[in-house]
Amino acid sequence: MPNAPQLEPDRDRQPGDADARRVMIDPAGPMLVEGPVEIALPGGGTARSERFMVALCTCHRSADFPWCDTSHRRRPCRREKKGSAE
Repeated sequence: MPNAPQLEPDRDRQPGDADARRVMIDPAGPMLVEGPVEIALPGGGTARSERFMVALCTCHRSADFPWCDTSHRRRPCRREKKGSAE
């Protein structure tokens, strides 16, 4: 992209800089990020995973937050509730 800033090798690189990671967003599920990743947590701590792909919780229902544990699957989405009549 012509307007995107470009790093010059070694000169602009800072400790902790990493190559770009691919992030895939699923509106009905977790955010998938190519790993390894280090997540900065709101409380100041960090969570790290060396896996090749990690699923990050976006619904905040996970017992293992920030990692997704598929808790979002246990409750139907609001659209599905409205459409079902018994």
